[in-house]
Amino acid sequence: MNNDLSGIKPLLYKILNDVNIYPSDEDIKVINRGNPHHLSFVEGNAYVYTFQYKGEFLKIGKAGSNSQPRFFSQHYHPSRTGSNLAKSILFDPVMKIYELNDDTVGDWIKKNVDRIDVEVNGSLGIFTLNLIESIMHCLYEPKYEGFKSQRITKIFNKK
Repeated sequence: MNNDLSGIKPLLYKILNDVNIYPSDEDIKVINRGNPHHLSFVEGNAYVYTFQYKGEFLKIGKAGSNSQPRFFSQHYHPSRTGSNLAKSILFDPVMKIYELNDDTVGDWIKKNVDRIDVEVNGSLGIFTLNLIESIMHCLYEPKYEGFKSQRITKIFNKK
């Protein structure tokens, strides 16, 4: 599976169909947010967002139709929530080389971290959103999600 998520949509549709969820072609969209990130939120829709740096997934999460702060700002400001990308980067010893702090990490993320979102029609419901997020966690094992000891580490890809 490509890190640009170009192949994710057909896989998501296959898995969703396997559990009797049949979205139309327009119900799920993959949106590359560019650098710096250009964010837009369609009222009534939900999102699975991904953050990648140098080809590695750092964080994958979801924002429901009523979670606009989570979508727009919380991951860019370390003090906004208990768990967010900015805080994870600041606590990561590998990232110390960038000399980031609470005031600079948000802009650094917007300019240096790739953000690709999966936009999900809100009519598909929260369980569909949760399933898409879980599929993407399994596929990409983001660095700042869960604990290293909890990861499967791609055993399903071994032949």
